[in-house]
Parts: sequence; C-alpha cells; structure tokens
Amino acid sequence: MSARVKRLAILGSTGSIGQSALRVVDAHPDRLQVVGLAAGENVGRFAAQVQRYRPVTAALATAAGLDELRKSGAPLPAALACGTEGLVAVATHPDVDIVICASAGSAGLEAVLAAVEHGKTAAVANKEVLVMAGDLVTRTAAAHGAAILPIDSEHNAIHQCLDGRQLADVRRLILTASGGPFRRHTVEQMASVTAEAALQHPTWQMGRKITIDSATLMNKGLEVIEARWLFGVEADRIDVVVHPQSVVHSMVEFVDGSILAQLGVTDMQLPIQYACSYPERWAAPVPPLDLARAGRLEFEEPDHTRFPCLGLAYRALRAGGSLPCVLNAANEVAVEAFLQGGLHFPGIAAVIAATMDAHTPAPVDSLSGVRAVDAWARRHAAGLLPALTMRT
Repeated sequence: MSARVKRLAILGSTGSIGQSALRVVDAHPDRLQVVGLAAGENVGRFAAQVQRYRPVTAALATAAGLDELRKSGAPLPAALACGTEGLVAVATHPDVDIVICASAGSAGLEAVLAAVEHGKTAAVANKEVLVMAGDLVTRTAAAHGAAILPIDSEHNAIHQCLDGRQLADVRRLILTASGGPFRRHTVEQMASVTAEAALQHPTWQMGRKITIDSATLMNKGLEVIEARWLFGVEADRIDVVVHPQSVVHSMVEFVDGSILAQLGVTDMQLPIQYACSYPERWAAPVPPLDLARAGRLEFEEPDHTRFPCLGLAYRALRAGGSLPCVLNAANEVAVEAFLQGGLHFPGIAAVIAATMDAHTPAPVDSLSGVRAVDAWARRHAAGLLPALTMRT
C-alpha cells in the first residue's frame, strides 16, 4: 500500500524558501501535493506556480495583485483572496495537512496561529512568528494538538538531535552562525559597509531581510528566542558559536558531556523535506555532504562588541513578555531603513536598543495585544530614524 500523500499550503511561495519547498514537492510527487499557495507581490512567478501546481486555494498580498493574476491567463483556483485574510484562508483550508510558513517578516503570524487552531502541522521557516508571540503560538498549538516543526536549518538540526530524547538529559543547545560577510570587520569598518556588501552572504542564498539579519547576527539572536519556544529551554542553556563553513547546522550537548551535531550541505531543501517527511526520512533531491571535501571545520565565540544585536536578543528573551516583540518590530524597521539607504549599518542596533529602552515589558496573551505592541514599536523606531541618518 502506498504512503498517504501529505497536502501542503505554502505561505511565501515565490520567495527562496517557498521555491525550495516546491522543488521538494517536485522530487516527491507521490508523497506531497500542493493544495494552497500564498505570496506577496511577485505576481508573474506566482502565476507560473498556480499554472503548474493547480492549488485549490491561493492568496496574494493585495487586491491589485489578484487583478493582475486574473489577467495572467493562469487557471484560477476555486478560492482566491488577498491580504491577511487570504493567508489565513490558505492556511486553514480543510484539505491542508502541513502549512509551510515562509512569508517574510511578521506577516505570517495570524496565519500560523489560525493553522494550529485548526490542528494543522505548522512547518515554520519564519522565525519572527515565534519571536513575536512564542508563548501564545505554542500554547495554542498544544491546546489543539498541533505540531510545530522548524524549517530553519539550525532548529531543524536541533530537532533531529533531540528526537526521542528527554529534555532533562540536555545541558545546552548550541546554535551555529556563519558570522556573515563582516566576520573579520573592525568596529570602524562596520560604520561604512553598504547594503550591497551586506547582501553578499558567504554560504547561504536567502531573502534580503534575513541576509541583513545574518550580517548583524540578529538572525542568530532571533533564533535563540525561537529555540526557547520550540524546545522549552531557557536562555542560559542556549549558546551561539560562529562556524563559518556552515557544515554543522547546530548541536546539542547532553548532561554527560556528549555532543550530537547535525551536518549537511547548505541547501534548504533538506530541512524542508525533513519537516514534510517527519517522522520518516526520504531520499533527498540534493547531493550528500562530502566530508573529505568539506575540509577544516572552525568554531569561535561571537563578538558581542562588533555584533551587539545578538546581545539585544538575549536581553529581550531574559526580560520576556512583550520585549521580544519590540525587538523584532524595531529590527524590521531598522533593516528596511538600512536597505533603503537611510540608516548606516551600526544604526540598526542603535534603533533597536533605543526602542527597547523606551519600553516596559509586560505580559502579552492575545493576538491583539501582540499587534498593539508591534505597532507601538514600529512607530517608535521610525521616529528615531531622522536622528540616525546615513553617515557621510
């Protein structure tokens, strides 16, 4: 008897993670089926995806995008919507088993929350969702018997290392970081780096926002917060090491001193496929890791002076409540300003720190509460930008 086909909704299907997810579908057409697709503004690519995969439900960010899709000639799905309501509709469609959340930034929060409320498995590549509302999302998933599986390569690695093991046996989680393109830059050199340089990641091909986060190490800070909610481990038991080769994706140290690591090639198809196949393992559509060619593997401590965003994330996690949401919102505002040329590179951390300083952490236990904190932090961070304009 053939295995049951798992039916997917992919949020952010035109981005790098979404496209990798569709390549996994292509590799396993007898095991995976696309039921829903949602994307932002790349209507041309989205129309081609709709034409090829024939989803029964689809969504775009705007009504204008839907109009463009209708004019594209692609066969329209039975259900078509836009905006947050569209994302939620795709994520909660009754035919969907697994929701792959790869939408950029905080846009996927409502959809992920709705998906787990409907008992769907949420395969999360979008770390901002758990940074903003980790307690709310994980409590909701537990209440509805829904699984949350990580697609981030680091958390996916930890999930593999922890599978079937007791949390009481774990001493610490060790997240690896490539160090980004400025690993050897001095503080003085950091002040003059450009967005073009920051977008040149040494080992991964990713979207613009996450690539800048990698350059500041905020990406690793967000992952520290995400790990707390995915695995139930407090901040003092989550460490970061810089590993520029990006071969070891993360590690778990156990109470006896043993360390288990997950190694693999730098291709997001591997963690995406693991999330789709779990608890099984399938043959992968990528070449295996060649250890002899991988060569030397290096590890070093992160420099918090040159990369203050990592420390800000730990500060937010330890304070808890609403502060991680403030951190995330301020970071999104600052990164966009940097990409637009309105903020120098060190200004990203300065905007985040000043916004956190202006906020008193408080418990947040509702979606409306999370969105209210997010909106306040965005306004405050945006108000700081005129005083931190690009240095000449």
